[in-house]
Amino acid sequence: MFEAVAELLTEHADLEKRLADPSVHADQANARKLAKRYAELTPITEAYRAWRQTGEDVETAREFAADDPDFIAEVKQLEAEREELTERLRLLLVPRDPNDDKDVILEVKAGEGGEESALFAGDLLRMYLRYAERVGWKTEILDANASDLGGYKDVQVAVKTRGSTEPGQGVWARLKYEGGVHRVQRVPATESQGRIHTSAAGVLVTPEAEEVEVEIGPNDLRIDVYRSSGPGGQSVNTTDSAVRITHLPTGIVVSCQNEKSQLQNKEQAMRILRSRLLAAAQEEAEREASDARRSQVRTVDRSERIRTYNFPENRISDHRVGYKAYNLDQVLDGDLDTMIQSCVDADAAAKLAAAQES
Repeated sequence: MFEAVAELLTEHADLEKRLADPSVHADQANARKLAKRYAELTPITEAYRAWRQTGEDVETAREFAADDPDFIAEVKQLEAEREELTERLRLLLVPRDPNDDKDVILEVKAGEGGEESALFAGDLLRMYLRYAERVGWKTEILDANASDLGGYKDVQVAVKTRGSTEPGQGVWARLKYEGGVHRVQRVPATESQGRIHTSAAGVLVTPEAEEVEVEIGPNDLRIDVYRSSGPGGQSVNTTDSAVRITHLPTGIVVSCQNEKSQLQNKEQAMRILRSRLLAAAQEEAEREASDARRSQVRTVDRSERIRTYNFPENRISDHRVGYKAYNLDQVLDGDLDTMIQSCVDADAAAKLAAAQES
């Protein structure tokens, strides 16, 4: 572990010198790349320096304790601090997901449960919008297919940061754990007998791709236009503004009808398509990315759940990490940080164990 730290300390020092050189900033793209890497290494450097200093403090306290028993308690305290710093350093050295700083496209889709599932999909959308508002992210509804009672059959939303973020605090770094089947247990608004029903909605999260990251040939697309359906203002239901794009090599189909103009719907559909193609390419190229993707939605079936929202008990449960809390009302209001952090910690622990085995 500490051989790896030595290499990273050298790299950090080199980056510091290069960023201090005014000529480096003539190339803004390269300067941003160097600054991003410097920011990634800074927490490791700081943790190592604190770990080393604590080690020196432990040795000094032991020397004093040999002559004065009053220092024994301080030795124990410093040893505990050093153990914590050692564990923090190990976690910081876990390989990072290269997509962690990316923005995402998040899709929520109703599954089993009919209208109740669509209403729950709407609840999930509002939960994510409120969470984004809490942490200062921007959101943009790309396309939405509303249900009769005010829920959503499916909806796509872009979630973006408002600037640079701390390592591990990017949109993908936090929201990638939301992908999967979400199950709800509650008395539906349409239930006259007061019986608890179980339904499900699916969430799919993909890192948003830039145009340069995904190559789409001119003959790879079939673009169809059709008349928008559902509620809308002037021109929405009277012109062929809706767009359906089929990526012929992969068979991926994306539709958008949320905007009034055909051009806007095409642009939104292309954003979604690029993110899906990027995710598909990463699945094929990286086993780790493939494993992560397979943990997301395959079929929106109640039995294939990652999380359960139990309204009668005000309980939220994440079945992947064993997390359970009785603050469902707060979670639905966007208080997701504690639950997401449980997934982050479990993922880091698993990666650390795998690194130690290898």
